[in-house]
Amino acid sequence: MISSNDFRPGVTIELDKAVWRVVEFLHVKPGKGSAFVRTKLKNVTTGSTVERTFRAGETVPQATLDKRDMQYTYRDGDQYVLMDMESYEETRLNESEIGDRSKYLKEEMQITAVFWNEKVIEVELPSSIVLEVVETDPGVKGDTATGGTKPAIVEGGAQIMVPLFISTGERIKIDTRSDKYLGRE
Repeated sequence: MISSNDFRPGVTIELDKAVWRVVEFLHVKPGKGSAFVRTKLKNVTTGSTVERTFRAGETVPQATLDKRDMQYTYRDGDQYVLMDMESYEETRLNESEIGDRSKYLKEEMQITAVFWNEKVIEVELPSSIVLEVVETDPGVKGDTATGGTKPAIVEGGAQIMVPLFISTGERIKIDTRSDKYLGRE
């Protein structure tokens, strides 16, 4: 159990048989009446957000999440096969369970799977990865780093905005949290 006074961004709680992550919180102490905590919660599995108010000091169950290091091994139809790095057990996830992170997955990639009640609820990728540019407009002599950007498609299928001098076949570093180009590799 966790008190509503201890809410911080990133804290996970259980409400209505689901896991919610605190995105924002505000402790309000009005001149008249009792204090309360206004929060913005995000459902970890669906991604939906909701605003909820708790009485100050109200306790709610804290979600016990288990993080395990896993390796993405291959794709089987519409399922992604992950292998636990300690027990070597396979876990299969649908594309809907992985979400938009699937565009960065490549074979033998190390990821972190977040489990709740022995079920994967979230997949965390490394903060930055190196991928090869599969398709982009050709660079022209005179294109510089301070110039504009152009779209490029990388090996997982993600579309990233890259500087004009990047060409097909180059390996680039990408921030997976913001989908931004970080540099050449």
